[in-house]
Amino acid sequence: MPELAETYACVPSTERGRGILIWGDPKSNKVLYTNGRSVIILDLNNPLNVSVYGEHAYPATVARFSPNGEWVASADVSGTVRIWGAYNDHVLKKEFKVLSGRIDDLQWSPDGMRIVACGDGKGKSLVRAFMWDSGTNVGEFDGHSRRVLSCAFKPTRPFRIVTCGEDFLVNFYEGPPFKFKQSQRDHANFVNCVRYSPDGSKFISVSSDKKGIIFDGKTAEKIGELSSEDPHKGSIYAASWSPDGKQVLTVSDLLIRLQKYGISLRMVVGS
Repeated sequence: MPELAETYACVPSTERGRGILIWGDPKSNKVLYTNGRSVIILDLNNPLNVSVYGEHAYPATVARFSPNGEWVASADVSGTVRIWGAYNDHVLKKEFKVLSGRIDDLQWSPDGMRIVACGDGKGKSLVRAFMWDSGTNVGEFDGHSRRVLSCAFKPTRPFRIVTCGEDFLVNFYEGPPFKFKQSQRDHANFVNCVRYSPDGSKFISVSSDKKGIIFDGKTAEKIGELSSEDPHKGSIYAASWSPDGKQVLTVSDLLIRLQKYGISLRMVVGS
């Protein structure tokens, strides 16, 4: 029987009531996602160009390229983050035990020096930011009482970190070293995702209360909400900004919508 010449990528693993985290590298047009204990690197220009990293001891949950595209940070349900090379043999650079429970999201700082990770754990250990090469903590993250579902680094200076979770809160931290500044309590259900716009001037939080709220990126002051003229009919699980920061893509359990701040474009691009 002849050997297969191609490797076909599996689809991302799914979990009821959770969004799927997929991260891209615009320099190489590759995307990252997880399935079981593996991290899949898929080339969008050539879907048969697939690379698989399978060194996690537990199911992987999220993976992100570093800003320069040379490294990948991936996390799993045990609270471990592994940092490895994006090319060739995916050589392991570092491994850190970051949280005591599952990591739900992580992100590199824009200068590639730090990583913030969030998820589940014991006590107040629900968010941690650390130096990627040493594991040294770069702040304290008080303010959450339940599982933290999403985190985001402000992509411009002065650096900020925002987080959100199952306690209905959006928390804002200044630094480094990072420390709690304030909580926003505008949501009435789980806050599933927070994402900064590319220029850092604003960020959005989306929630199971079907709302998307826009905040000032430097002060975390609320500046508006997504249009209610054509709202999502179910929980919103994810959001992503356009490169110019003028549009935002939101994803619910029923629809994907493309919106401008305050104006619904009434465009259903998937269902």
